[in-house]
Amino acid sequence: MKLFGSSGIRGIANKDVTVDLALKVGLALGKSKRTAVIGRDPRVAAEMIEHAVISGLLSAGCDVVQIGMVSTPTLAYASRNYDCGVMITASHNPSEYVGIKLWNPDGMAFDSTQQEEIERIIEEGSFEPVRWDLIGSPTEDSNAIIQHKAMIVRNVKRSSRRVVIDCGSGAGSTITPYVLREIGCEVITLNSQPDGHFPARNPEPNDANLTLLKKAVKEFEADIGIAQDGDADRMMTVDENGEFITGDEMLAMFARHECRSDAKLVVPVDTSMMVDDSLPGSTIIRTRVGDVYVAEEIKRSKADFGGEPSGSWIFPEISYCPDGIYAAAKVMELIQDRTLSELKDELPHYPTRRGTVKCDNEKKKAVMELVSSELGSSGDVTDIDGIRVEMEKGWVLVRPSGTEPKIRITAEAREGVDELYEMVENIVKRGLA
Repeated sequence: MKLFGSSGIRGIANKDVTVDLALKVGLALGKSKRTAVIGRDPRVAAEMIEHAVISGLLSAGCDVVQIGMVSTPTLAYASRNYDCGVMITASHNPSEYVGIKLWNPDGMAFDSTQQEEIERIIEEGSFEPVRWDLIGSPTEDSNAIIQHKAMIVRNVKRSSRRVVIDCGSGAGSTITPYVLREIGCEVITLNSQPDGHFPARNPEPNDANLTLLKKAVKEFEADIGIAQDGDADRMMTVDENGEFITGDEMLAMFARHECRSDAKLVVPVDTSMMVDDSLPGSTIIRTRVGDVYVAEEIKRSKADFGGEPSGSWIFPEISYCPDGIYAAAKVMELIQDRTLSELKDELPHYPTRRGTVKCDNEKKKAVMELVSSELGSSGDVTDIDGIRVEMEKGWVLVRPSGTEPKIRITAEAREGVDELYEMVENIVKRGLA
């Protein structure tokens, strides 16, 4: 039984993620945990799933503290005082999705071993509801947001910049505008009223979904626009000209700000070589795609910083959870003396091409074997998540989708990116013949 993906359990509410499943997750988790803290984002099904998880935990004898609607980073920070944390969220997914993500006290999401144990208990049905007088106690705590906000304010510098914050009608609405005001920013809010239908835009803070933010930044002559996803673990930006800053650019900017010249930086395999070239002398460690894998490697290697171009930024001195609220406050440090566009222009940029090839799931293995055999001698190969080949003038990544019938291809080169991409695409297509 495979329930967990790279971002916990996630799927369509009342179809993939049901009350019955949530109850079993609570029972399985409560088998080894005596205290748990639980929060949720504003999506429609979140409260329903939250109650089911709570029932399972209580039935297993685990005490549960409810902190209400909060961001995922707030829940992860609150977990430091309990055996575990539970966040009901589907993060950047559309409103019909819901999910369950489990956290350790250090802000690290449950690793693969912990997830497999929960799956094993559920598959075997080896639940152990406790005697009636040992049922767990439910309580509430309204201080989680206040405590998270205070921690961030203590750890960032003040800023006098004007910022438009687009919380996407998500859980960041409960904290991010207030943090930015408290550190001295002039704050203009956009989509900062929680609404689980996400009426203004899709929760994912990518270029295509931020039309309103780009327009607002120019209209209000703001220094920066900041966007978050449904649970505020992701954060992306728009510069003072209303131009979207890519995830690779943000990763390079944060890394240059956070890391020493000989620092360790952890990124996924699909990260641009812009990041490598922006930090000469640093050690760049690549992982599978997924913030939990980046966080695990940061902890293992004692890295200084890590993140994903999708908008997940991990500051290990604070937590191993991607924190879009802390990142929003941190990015204000970057632009206190320079504009975001100036910082962007300092970075090296290389032509990149991305695409997909349709591929039935049963053919993916054969296609990847062909790619490996034909590209294996072309350069340094990394096969931790798909196949990435480093060549003299650039790199290519061929990666089968874990959720869709397709193969993803990414190519980046100092020159000849189209030729590189088309060479690899032809190999993939031959594997399908």
